[in-house]
Amino acid sequence: MGSAGGHMEQATGRVIAETRAGILKIRIANSARYNALSMQMWEDLGAAVRNASVDDAIRVVVLTGDGTRAFAAGADISEFEDFRSDPALVQRFNAAIHGATAALASCRHPTVAVIRGICMGGGMSLAQACDVRYCADDARFRMPAGRLGIGYEPAGIQRMVDMVGAARTADLFLTARTFSGREAERIGYVQECFPVEDFAAMSAARVETIAAMAPLTLRAFKLALRAATGGADAPTSKAVEEACLACFDSVDYQEGQAAFREKREPRFQGR
Repeated sequence: MGSAGGHMEQATGRVIAETRAGILKIRIANSARYNALSMQMWEDLGAAVRNASVDDAIRVVVLTGDGTRAFAAGADISEFEDFRSDPALVQRFNAAIHGATAALASCRHPTVAVIRGICMGGGMSLAQACDVRYCADDARFRMPAGRLGIGYEPAGIQRMVDMVGAARTADLFLTARTFSGREAERIGYVQECFPVEDFAAMSAARVETIAAMAPLTLRAFKLALRAATGGADAPTSKAVEEACLACFDSVDYQEGQAAFREKREPRFQGR
């Protein structure tokens, strides 16, 4: 079992990044606080995703929480009291949160959120910045900003609107109610909700399926998807066209055609 990456220690938790067979698993680990993220953890998470984005050996990035109680409970509000009297720290904290979500949203590789237990506030921000979300039926989601008196960045709201629509987004923000994994699947917040007993195997199978696809094709698709959904950092149509044309000039295109003719599984190299 090959492994790369490492873990970054903080007083209140850590971000653990491990790579195996082209799958980078980033684990949010702060179990005493339901995997809430300190400012340093937000910064480390953003750095891990940015590093992965420029690594052509990575096929897919998986974001998950440590243990089974929580994916992530959001920002660690125990730090807020210390920051209240220091505007520079507040600005740094906000930049760290934006940096992590923006890194996930713009990552060159497919990103997958694998969710068990609590996924609230900033945890939802991270999940919805990923391309795909899978949850177990014990997942519990909540957007509690209105109960905490904190602002929420427009990019995160736009992502939720894109996923579930403006009316459902309003319901979830205005009521701050908790909703289940099954409801998350029904309204389109997650792509699939699996029974707890099947979750590990089924979510891993979905991730492995993505990792087996042609990397250049998936990167070109992600550029096209970001261009279609718009946003300040949306790629140009020229960049999308060049990425698509590069697929047809690749070794992987030849392998895909050969595998189709020979009725076998393709073995893509990412070039």
